[in-house]
Amino acid sequence: MKHLSIDLETYSSVEIGKAGLYKYVQSPDFMILLFAYSIDYGPVRIVDLVNGERVPAEVLLALDDPNVIKHAYNAAFEWYCLNKFGQSPLQQWHCTMLHGLYCGYTPGLEATGKALGLPQEKRKLMTGRRLIKIFCAPTKLSNANGNRTRTWPKDEPEKWKLFKEYCAQDVVTEMEIERRLSAFPVPEEIQAQWVRDQKQNAFGVALDVELVQGALAVDAMVKAELTQEAKELTGLENPNSGAQLKPWLEKQLGQPVENLRKETVSSLLDEIEDPKAKRALRLRQELSKTSVKKYAAMEAARCEDGRVRGLMQFYGANRTGRWAGRLIQLQNLTKNRTEILDFARQLVKEQKTEAIKAIFGGVPDLLSQLIRTCFIAEPGKKIISADFSAIEARVLSWLAREGWRLEVFATHGKIYEASASAMFGVPIEHIVKGRPEYALRQKGKVAELALGYQGGAGALVQMGALKMGLTEEELPDIVRRWRQTNKRIVDFWYQIDRAAISVLQEGRPVGLAGLTLQRECDFDHGQDFFTIRLPSGRKLFYARPFLAPNQWGNDSLHYYGMNQTTKKWDAQDTYGGKLTENVVQAIARDCLAEALARLEAAGHQVIFTVHDEAILEVPEQVTVEEVCAIMGQPIPWAPGLDLPADGFESPYYKKD
Repeated sequence: MKHLSIDLETYSSVEIGKAGLYKYVQSPDFMILLFAYSIDYGPVRIVDLVNGERVPAEVLLALDDPNVIKHAYNAAFEWYCLNKFGQSPLQQWHCTMLHGLYCGYTPGLEATGKALGLPQEKRKLMTGRRLIKIFCAPTKLSNANGNRTRTWPKDEPEKWKLFKEYCAQDVVTEMEIERRLSAFPVPEEIQAQWVRDQKQNAFGVALDVELVQGALAVDAMVKAELTQEAKELTGLENPNSGAQLKPWLEKQLGQPVENLRKETVSSLLDEIEDPKAKRALRLRQELSKTSVKKYAAMEAARCEDGRVRGLMQFYGANRTGRWAGRLIQLQNLTKNRTEILDFARQLVKEQKTEAIKAIFGGVPDLLSQLIRTCFIAEPGKKIISADFSAIEARVLSWLAREGWRLEVFATHGKIYEASASAMFGVPIEHIVKGRPEYALRQKGKVAELALGYQGGAGALVQMGALKMGLTEEELPDIVRRWRQTNKRIVDFWYQIDRAAISVLQEGRPVGLAGLTLQRECDFDHGQDFFTIRLPSGRKLFYARPFLAPNQWGNDSLHYYGMNQTTKKWDAQDTYGGKLTENVVQAIARDCLAEALARLEAAGHQVIFTVHDEAILEVPEQVTVEEVCAIMGQPIPWAPGLDLPADGFESPYYKKD
């Protein structure tokens, strides 16, 4: 195979960060400015398309040649840009960003190069962001720039020379990343999943434009009313300003107010009696609700055909490889609680604000509930949503061989009731509505949600145990009972922790429950990983592993990764419960990937995924039972893992 490494610099009046790749490229004024390339990792050449240079014929032919692998960092961008003007099959493209993510590195060409320890001459140039702002986006009118709306090479010739160097250097960095990771290639199946994912993103999903625009209009009306009320109540020029509202509240209450963060406002509302202050805080809550932001994001990303594209990021969750949401962020949508969705949607479309208030109480809450329903099927089609029931609990039980739980999932599937029954010695038949024992279900539920990955009382609190009515005094007992009931799971935490330590101490692979833990090194390219081979054959990578004392003074696995708090690449420690969580979520992800491949092979169009749920746009004759049957088929690499799927159909997406 031959190789063609590519980097493009482009122009569009559409803001890619808000509208996404697809609307950005579909803009009538989109153009490719610079085309940098390297053939078979040779010298980088750059084509200045703006100044009349042409891409060589051999490169144009290579773009459609199945014997030439095309490489780029975030290759979906280069592929989609080039396919506006030609034809380059997606299957022939390999993404260097995916390669880095697969190997446990962070997204971003600059960040990945730094994490890999690339020498300065191989790293992304730091001047790029400023130059991109100059040449790749519209320019604000000013006397200083001659009142132009766009900067061309002739306007800034010296900066244009630097921009060409920057573009060429990106190819150098991309190739060096590929070289450094060459001993740890992306598996063919993961490459095939990436291709399917890009096709799905490019297909997109239809929006109910009337509902989106109605929601924005209703929100604007309500926000104006609430702001006016807040002004009249407080006498402040801008009651949305914390700097103005905080001293007003302190004067009104005669006491200091720490801050006006969400949690503080909720606490104050429970504590204070002053009616004016209470109303001011409630108005602040209403005005700060962010439901409308997703509607604005939909409007910004909507393409000319009414579809929104690029909602999912493949391998978006570091290490586990789960999908992540982009643009509209589908992973945290509010559930639909109202039973009259069709009526509610119609009221918003007709912008009947007063009727919404009278029937539903609050406008922001209803708008939050209706976000999902903006995703609709085209005429003659319908939405089918299907997901795996309690997939993480099932995978955890299967991995640890916790027999009683596997029996529950193979029969009635009521894991919350069964867990409560086992924890408290109560017959499961008694844990039903109408009996006093039904209160135990809540304890079983919160235990199941919080304790599977070595969590304790703190994890129960984070999962909302106190809000469920449990007391802090009850929590340690719930932890103890759950662990006594799930001894094989508890054993698994410590087994995988000991196995990881053994691998680093002794240098030999360890097999555990269908997993293979080992240390893999490529000394020629400076790569050192602790890896876990999953039942699917995919691996989880932990870069630059080492042993060091943890907070309890015991040796534990440490590695380098992205710190989710500081957003910096630095050393992190892990433990048995966390490794278990990584493995379980990764296996659950692979189960979903298997289902998506089967759905595509059966000719069904997946439009996006949310956690362990697949959402499809299908012809009317396709049934929910057909889709669920495909998803629930046995997985060859996971014998004994029972994964039934359940679903529904609707003209729009929803979630009860």
